[in-house]
Amino acid sequence: MKNRIAALLTALLALALPDFAWAAVQVLVGPTPIVNGAARANTDITVFNGRLAFAIAVGTAVPYGVPRGAIIDVAPVSNGRIGRDHVVFADFIPNDWSAWPNTYHRVEILEQSAQRAVIRSTRDWGQATVTTLYTLQNDSDAVEIRTTLKNEGSEPLSNLLSGLTLWLNSGYLFGVPGLGEQRNGKAEGALSDRVVAYDADWNIALHAPYFDHIDSGSMDMLRLHTLAPGASQVFEGWLQVGSSGDLGAVVQAEINRRHLASGTLHGRISARGGKPVDQPVVVIEKQGQPYAWVLGQKDRYQLTLPVGDYLLHATGKGYSQSRDLPVSVRAGSSEQLDFLELSPPGRLHFSVHAAGNSQPLDARITIVKGQKPLPQFLGRQSFFTEFDRKGELDVSLAPGEYLFKVSAGGGFLAADRELAVQVASAHMLAQEVAITPQFNPRTRGWYSADTHHHSDQAEAVTPPADLARSQLAAGLDLLFVSDHDSTVNHRALQQLADRRAVPFIPSMELSASWGHFNAYPLRPGQPLQIDTGTASIDQLFAEARRQGALVVQANHPYNPYGYFSSLARGEVPGGFNPQFELIEINASEPENHDKVLHAAWALWNQRHHYYLGAGTDTHDVWMDESGRVRLFAHLAGKPSAMAYAEAVSAGHAYVSFGPLLYPAVMFGSELKLRSGEHFSLGFDLESVSGLKQASLIGRGETVSTRSFTNETHTAHWDIPLTANGAGWYELIVEDRLGGKAYSDPIWVDVIDTP
Repeated sequence: MKNRIAALLTALLALALPDFAWAAVQVLVGPTPIVNGAARANTDITVFNGRLAFAIAVGTAVPYGVPRGAIIDVAPVSNGRIGRDHVVFADFIPNDWSAWPNTYHRVEILEQSAQRAVIRSTRDWGQATVTTLYTLQNDSDAVEIRTTLKNEGSEPLSNLLSGLTLWLNSGYLFGVPGLGEQRNGKAEGALSDRVVAYDADWNIALHAPYFDHIDSGSMDMLRLHTLAPGASQVFEGWLQVGSSGDLGAVVQAEINRRHLASGTLHGRISARGGKPVDQPVVVIEKQGQPYAWVLGQKDRYQLTLPVGDYLLHATGKGYSQSRDLPVSVRAGSSEQLDFLELSPPGRLHFSVHAAGNSQPLDARITIVKGQKPLPQFLGRQSFFTEFDRKGELDVSLAPGEYLFKVSAGGGFLAADRELAVQVASAHMLAQEVAITPQFNPRTRGWYSADTHHHSDQAEAVTPPADLARSQLAAGLDLLFVSDHDSTVNHRALQQLADRRAVPFIPSMELSASWGHFNAYPLRPGQPLQIDTGTASIDQLFAEARRQGALVVQANHPYNPYGYFSSLARGEVPGGFNPQFELIEINASEPENHDKVLHAAWALWNQRHHYYLGAGTDTHDVWMDESGRVRLFAHLAGKPSAMAYAEAVSAGHAYVSFGPLLYPAVMFGSELKLRSGEHFSLGFDLESVSGLKQASLIGRGETVSTRSFTNETHTAHWDIPLTANGAGWYELIVEDRLGGKAYSDPIWVDVIDTP
């Protein structure tokens, strides 16, 4: 309903204002007219001209517990119509997503005219003040963002990573040119100072000339600095918005802002025989790195580049890639480069089934080698077999040689298959792929889920049906979703789960600035009734229980805004609350796995029954891989969301990146023994990748270790032990690829002999 109201308001504005008025700057107070915009409060502010619109949250809660006063909607304006919102958050963060202690926010309209609007947002961050000016000119395709961070305290603020961010809610991200696959750290080798969110019909570029570090794969453009008491630091950037996926204007803005000498290139793009190319694109490389691209208009293209040496190639949706053409751009030059004879796409049909019984298998199919177009709207690099045609996939691809990886429960239940294929232009090729299942934990009562996974809410971009396809292809036994402060996809995923007769665990990631928590299983579809931006830890946990949660999992507890990190800094409102069950091992943070283990060991040594959780934190199933870590739980009867939650809260579970564990004494159970009594713990072990080593940990120390030969995929291990006091034992197993499994503890209690 609210989307229809926003669209109606936009239509009424378009009818009420003459064409020339859309070039002027407009400021609206109230629910935003941006299509699908999140700014819905009566006090929110939307600013727009004939090229872009953005909305500032004044009354609406900002995602991730960030204080109000931030940009939460950005959209292109085209032909007098405000388009769809494409960001979840595009604003300033004081210190790389650490907690944001905040007591106030003020948002003021400083200037409002047809020529220009200026909005000021003032917020506190602990002892610092964050003041941001948003300025939009009547003829501009970019909003200027100028933030001043001032240390109002008496102590220096050291080693801050501060800067502007661009978190998209749809489309794709083209990171800082020159940084390749780098996700965080120093921005050495950067060829530009911008990052671009985009799809075929829009782009939003963040220009951040101050930056020297990145995080979150370039979505955070940061500067490392220190603020002495009373000192200030200014961060100036621009959000530039376009109504197509063409980055020519982004490069031109860079040239203009930095006063760079430049030249132009132009030419033709065509398929064989001069036929038109579907979605023609010219891609530019600089110093061997992707730099930008422009879209062709019919069979023509044109672009302006800074002076320098480049390689260019042309392609199109499903078309072959031309050879690279080198060019040296000189100041004031104009050169023609033509790209002709591109080949149209071919088609592949995959049929994936189990070897031996030919039962169809859900599968993930990834291009390992072959044409991978830089603009992702031209074609993905990963695919999933169809939901309603299990094991089947039809895909259109550029002609050429490919190597595919086909995975069905890969790394856990079966080995992946590699498949070399020659795709021929304008031809269909059928491929039968047989996967040999090796292990089936369900026959022993073990069921797995990826207990930290997003769909298409906030910054995540995976529709429910694709989440289901990805999780099923990973060989997970229960579907799971945990979107930030949202339950809107519960109903859709329950329906998908019912169609496949698999259980579904409805969850939500309660997302404060000082900690994130997955609560499950929830009563499906209930809206959040607290503001996670202002709630205390007690209120947050109370809301989880109100919604029916048996399990609360502390997600990524040691990242900059994790619960344990924030507790150590004294930034959790209400301090420590012990009413949670699981501590997550997060696949995206291997550097923190040992911290989580040692924290768990310390708690176990004090006889506190907290257990391990696991999740991939996947937001984009085509770029990340569902289930690469998973939480196995032992269920005595029929699998269900509640049975799974009861098992993991009782510790009948283990976390795995590959190895499979089967204990003779159930994890989470307690052995009552006499002092000096001899006993043993036995385990069956399995690994698709081959077992490397197993270790038994007791009270935080290694008790026993066993190594395995290179070809060992299954093993049984009995460990003789003697009861010498109350304690616990944990099993850690590593496979040949470095994947580990971590069990919950087996408790030991020593009973004195009367």
